[in-house]
Amino acid sequence: MSRILVMIPSGEVYDHNNVRWYSHRDIQRNINHYHNIGDAFVFDSSLKLLNFDKLETLTIREFNPDEIDRLREEFDYVVLRGSNYINEQMNWELSEQVLNRLQLPVLAFGIGAQAPVDGKLSLSNTTQNVLRLIADSTASIGVRGNYTAEILSDIGITNTRVIGCPTAFRRNDPDMKIRLPNIDDVRKVGVTVRREVSPAYAKDIRQYLTFHRDLIKSVAGRFDTVLMAQGELEEKKLVLGTQDQCEEAIAALRKNAWVSEWYLDDEIEALYRNRLFYSEVVSDYDDCVKACDFVLGYRLHGNLMALANGVPALYFTYDSRTREFADTFSIPSFDVFGDQVFRLRDFWDQSLFDAFNRAYADTYFTMSDFLTENRVAHFMRERTTLSHPQTALAM
Repeated sequence: MSRILVMIPSGEVYDHNNVRWYSHRDIQRNINHYHNIGDAFVFDSSLKLLNFDKLETLTIREFNPDEIDRLREEFDYVVLRGSNYINEQMNWELSEQVLNRLQLPVLAFGIGAQAPVDGKLSLSNTTQNVLRLIADSTASIGVRGNYTAEILSDIGITNTRVIGCPTAFRRNDPDMKIRLPNIDDVRKVGVTVRREVSPAYAKDIRQYLTFHRDLIKSVAGRFDTVLMAQGELEEKKLVLGTQDQCEEAIAALRKNAWVSEWYLDDEIEALYRNRLFYSEVVSDYDDCVKACDFVLGYRLHGNLMALANGVPALYFTYDSRTREFADTFSIPSFDVFGDQVFRLRDFWDQSLFDAFNRAYADTYFTMSDFLTENRVAHFMRERTTLSHPQTALAM
């Protein structure tokens, strides 16, 4: 076992390796705060794979030399939760100063890059410096896909390993396989919704939203459907808010020019009022997807949560991030901005999911190798028997 610091956590830890949002029972405390619970999926899944007996948060917004020196003595390594850190707007606060003094290995656990629609990704000097510090501290740096590896190579970081995302392996079962049921036997379907979108990453907002709207209505017209949200304020208020807050949420959606014109019609509003699911507790999403026969939609981690639980899922790709995930795991996907007509039956093909099954198993062992290579104590099955005992990172 090992003692780990967590850099940029996403929620509070309870029962050793479970994650929920901070003060999750105090609904009104968080009702106006946007946070993507998908980040908590990654945090929760990471903890389930690591063998540790002590955990604490590494604060990067302040530089306290005495506190940093204490942490160096009491902990073995730092975990940087996988997320979309490699972008032009990333604010690392005082990470560079903190890590330079801390001098502990930093395990980058599936970090990723986000490409803009126009132009080449340009990283700040601080981002480049922090990434080099991280890469130099360990044998390898874990990235979610080949695009991210290429971006890091461009700034001289070549010790990358493509490990996907810990969420895929949260059940820690390398033998897990997706088996499609007969399509006529499908009763309940989950749609992972992402109504908010940025024109910096999605090249056609009208196409994005109208396709999203029509997909929801088509699925809901055929199956018992649950719409799985992950933190957008209006969706959160519709699930957890008071009656007044629900009406405020609908009013806000109607005032949004993009949403009112291309997304929210009477049918979507009715579905939003009656079929939305949202929770501040990660395990609730396990329960939600396991109740579904099939999951599809726009949410990267929502879809991955389904696959991790053995539930078939289909991705709708619209930016470099979603494409990179689909490519890494060979997940069946449909390009929202392509010129094809979407038909669910075209994807009801076990061979498509057999490709995922193979990629899943291979990436599972790549992630296991990555952790072992970095001398991290973990619970993942080994590809081969180790010739030395598994130990935590140490300088």
